[in-house]
Amino acid sequence: MLEAQVTADSSGVVDDLFARFGAPCFSSQPTPDNTPTLWVEREKLLEVLRHLHKDFPMLLDLFGIDERLREHKPEAAQDFTVVYHLLNLEAREEIRIKVGVTANDASVPSAHQIWPNANWYERETWDMFGVEFSGHPNLRRILLPPTWEGHALRKDHPARATEMEPFSLDEEKQAAEQEALLFKPEEWGMARATEDTEFMFLNLGPNHPSVHGVFRIALQLDGEVIVDAVPDIGYHHRGAEKMGERQTWHSFIPYTDRIDYLGGVMNNLAYVMAVEQLAGIEVPPRAKVIRIMMAELFRISSHLVFYGTFAQDVGQMSPVFYMFADRERLFGIVEAITGGRMHPAWFRIGGVAQDLPEGWHRLVGDFIDSMPKRLDHYQTMAMDNSILKQRTVGIGDYTTEDALAWGITGPSLRATGMDFDLRRDRPYGGYDQFEFEVPVGNRGDCYDRAVVRVEEIRQSLRIIRQCLDNMPEGPYKSENKLATPPPKERTLQDIETLIHHFLSVSWGPVMPAGEASFPIEATKGINNYHLVSDGGTTSYRTRIRTPSFPALQQIPDYSRGLLIADLIAIIASIDFVMADVDR
Repeated sequence: MLEAQVTADSSGVVDDLFARFGAPCFSSQPTPDNTPTLWVEREKLLEVLRHLHKDFPMLLDLFGIDERLREHKPEAAQDFTVVYHLLNLEAREEIRIKVGVTANDASVPSAHQIWPNANWYERETWDMFGVEFSGHPNLRRILLPPTWEGHALRKDHPARATEMEPFSLDEEKQAAEQEALLFKPEEWGMARATEDTEFMFLNLGPNHPSVHGVFRIALQLDGEVIVDAVPDIGYHHRGAEKMGERQTWHSFIPYTDRIDYLGGVMNNLAYVMAVEQLAGIEVPPRAKVIRIMMAELFRISSHLVFYGTFAQDVGQMSPVFYMFADRERLFGIVEAITGGRMHPAWFRIGGVAQDLPEGWHRLVGDFIDSMPKRLDHYQTMAMDNSILKQRTVGIGDYTTEDALAWGITGPSLRATGMDFDLRRDRPYGGYDQFEFEVPVGNRGDCYDRAVVRVEEIRQSLRIIRQCLDNMPEGPYKSENKLATPPPKERTLQDIETLIHHFLSVSWGPVMPAGEASFPIEATKGINNYHLVSDGGTTSYRTRIRTPSFPALQQIPDYSRGLLIADLIAIIASIDFVMADVDR
C-alpha cells in the first residue's frame, strides 16, 4: 500500500475517499495550486474513479508524465505517471488522481466506460508515452502517423530534427505511408454492407473549407444519411508540448500563441499564470486589468471569425466580409498597443511587456462605442435570417449531461443551459472586480451555440468598457526577481541588476520545483496548462489541455442519422481550431 500523507487542508472529497477506501490506499501530493492531488494504486484505480464520477461528471484532462529523469519527483512516482484531472462545475471543485507504472509494466485499465472522452485522451497518452490502457476499444495512434516509431514525449525521444537521421522518402516508403493512411472500415467496427444496403465511405477533408483546417472525417453513409463518422486528427501536430521542455520558461511564451492561433494573448494568459503560481509571483493591479482588456479584445476577435464563418458555412456569403472588417479594426488597436497583430506574444511572467501607449484610451473607446450598432445589424443580417435558422435550429443538439460526459466546456456547454463561466464562478486574474452577464442557451443545438458566442461579444465590450473607465495606476510588471525581463532602466544603475537581466533573458529564470495548473475561460472553452518544474530554467513537463480536442471527439455521437449538410452546420457551430486540437 502507498503510505498516506494526509494534509491539513484536505477537501471534503478527499475525506470522503479516505472514509470509503481507507487512507492507506492513497498518497497525497502537495502542489502550489492547492488542487487536491492523490496517488492511488493501479489495482484500485477504476474503483476510485467510478466512485468519484458521481461528484465529478467531467474528466477535464488525462495525460502522462515520464518521471525517469525527474530529480524532485514525488515519493509515489515510478517510471511513468498517468494523471486524471476531474472537475465538478456545480461545486466549483477539482481533484487530480495519479497512478504510477513501471517501464516494464506500463499499463493501466481504461476509463472510457466511466467518461467517454477518456477514449481520445488514452490514445494520446499511449501515442506519446507508450502507456497501454487495457480494455480500450481501439488503442491506436491519434496525433502521430501510424508508421511512427517510438513515443515522442518520452524523455529518450529526440526533441529536434538535428538529433535524428536526415529525412528521406523513397518510393517504397512513400507507398507504405500512403497505404497506412487508407481508411479500413473493419478496423473501426464498421460493416461495408448489410443484407439490403451497401454503405458508401466518404472522406470529408483533410483539405476542405468546411472542416476549418486539416481535419478529416471518414463518413459511413447510407445515401446522404450519416450512419457513422470517424474523426481523424493529427495532420497539424507540431509537438508544442515537446517544445515546452526545451524552451526556457519565458521563451516558450510565443509558442503558446500558436495553439489557438485566433486567441492571441489569451493563450499567453493560462501559461504565464501557471508559471506565476509555481513561482509565487504577485501581479500588480494595472497589469491584471491590462491583461483582461487584451484577453477580451481577442475574445471578440475570435468570436467575429466564428460568426462570419458560421454564417458562410450555412450559405451566407456577405456577413464574413463585414465581420472581418471589424476584426481588422480590432487588430489595428492590438498592433498599436503590442506591436503585433494575431500573435503579439505580449504577456510576460509577472505582467505585460510594456505599459499602454499614449492614445490607447481613444482607440479602444472608439471601437467599443461603434460595435453595438454593428452587432445589431449582424443580428438582422445573419441570426434572424430564416435560412440560417432552418439550417441550425434543432440540428446537432445535445444535453448538459452529454456535454459534461464528453468534456465540452465554454460557449458550447453554456448553450445547453449550463450556467458556468470560470471568469465569474472561479474568478482569476482580477475578473472578480468586473460586472458582466454569462449568456446561456437552452436547446444545445447549432443555433444556440452561435447565440451564446454573439452575446459574449457584447459582454466582452462591457468588460472592456470597465477596463477603460477604471484602469489602475502603477507598474505594469511585478518586481519579483523571477519576473521576465526585470526592469531594464535599473540595469544602467547597478551591476547586480544588469547581471540578473542578462541571466534572466539568456538562460531564463529558475522556477521552484513543483506542479501547478491554471485553467482559464478561453475563447473556445477551458484552456489549462499543467506545468511540472524540476527546479530548472525549463519546464520538465508542459501539458496543454485545449477545449477543441474533446469537442471533435464528440462529433460522431450527435451526427448519426443526420445529413452531410447538417454535419457541415455542426462543424461550423463547434468553433474549433486544428492547432488547438493537435498542438
